[in-house]
Amino acid sequence: MQVLVINSGSSSIKFRLAHVVEEPRGVLTTQPALLQGAAKGIGSVASFEVMGQTEGHSTTTLEIRDHAHALRVLLDRLAGSLGEIEAVGHRVVHGGDQYVKPTLISEQVETGIDALSELAPLHNPSCLAGIRGARAAFGSTLPMVAVFDTAFHQTMPEVARQYALPVELALRHRIRRYGFHGIAHASLADGYAAYTGNPVEEVRLITLQLGNGCSVAAIAQGRSVETSMGFTPLEGLVMGTRSGDVDASIVSYLSEREKVEASEVERWLNERSGLLGLSGRSNDMRELLRAAEQEQDKRAEFAIDLFCYRVRKYLGSYLAVLGGADAIVFGGGIGENAPEIRERICQNMKWCGLELNRDLNRAAVGLSPGRAAKISVVGSRLAAYVVAADEESWIARETVRCVRGVHS
Repeated sequence: MQVLVINSGSSSIKFRLAHVVEEPRGVLTTQPALLQGAAKGIGSVASFEVMGQTEGHSTTTLEIRDHAHALRVLLDRLAGSLGEIEAVGHRVVHGGDQYVKPTLISEQVETGIDALSELAPLHNPSCLAGIRGARAAFGSTLPMVAVFDTAFHQTMPEVARQYALPVELALRHRIRRYGFHGIAHASLADGYAAYTGNPVEEVRLITLQLGNGCSVAAIAQGRSVETSMGFTPLEGLVMGTRSGDVDASIVSYLSEREKVEASEVERWLNERSGLLGLSGRSNDMRELLRAAEQEQDKRAEFAIDLFCYRVRKYLGSYLAVLGGADAIVFGGGIGENAPEIRERICQNMKWCGLELNRDLNRAAVGLSPGRAAKISVVGSRLAAYVVAADEESWIARETVRCVRGVHS
């Protein structure tokens, strides 16, 4: 089945045309991308980048009004190259409690996604814009599927999902730990299984999605049982501009002391904190590593240390949650491309059987999507891998499963 995968941001659309094939015993695999690219800067003069097996690599700039216009441009530019698209798969960040698996998109589902914008105001509106833009471009008969980032974490047990709040209050306002980056964590587990030959249903994994946004997940028998992000993507690890875990009282304390609204303090925690706030110079780990090494910038060095400490702290706690693990899996922009950070995170963890091979770790950078590399020493009781997550292939396969399930 030919599936167009769409990942919509507030001012961008990433797309990939994927060919999903059914192998023996019903296993779905994704062939190398036929076409992929992105439109960035929607709402003004945008860049339009396309890479394809036959088209090569091209980048143009043009005025793009909105997401619908971007998808219309995509169709016009690639007429004759897209082939017969049989379904469209959309990444949607927040599915709340009601969308716990890939879902065929209807008007009712669009309304539901729109209603969940209250819980994800920075994400769901752009996802919905991509859906409506695709509907305008492709018409009403082409099947479209929403694949939700929160759905993977719906398997968390109740003790992991709930906050210790008054139950009536939590239920009234839908306050619980939803978790995010689910598609990425599922893809990391899938990449580990493909590389090792160990089915995810038979192993315990800790997946580390480390980028500008960061999260960790504990996965047992292919199911998420714990993750670091919660009601919003602010909870958990130190991130590029997000604080991660803080004492909730800090919000009212700063609000009073700085004479600002609580919402402004929350904005500081989301946009001015994390690596940026600690270092005072950048949210880019590459820049901080350079500054620490070449300039002996102490704030940059401390920001890196705190980032790695927080990951290591979660790693230890998730080993306790799982009762031990078979492997840890690094992914995301930092996880895939910063061997120094992986090494710092895993320092002094021989107690749990985790020890990296320095040469293998240094060599494991720049992997192609879906590829993996082992970076732990031979015989390590807790193995370590790097996997280049391939979210688009995961979305494409989930889209096919959904369409077949609905129409079978």
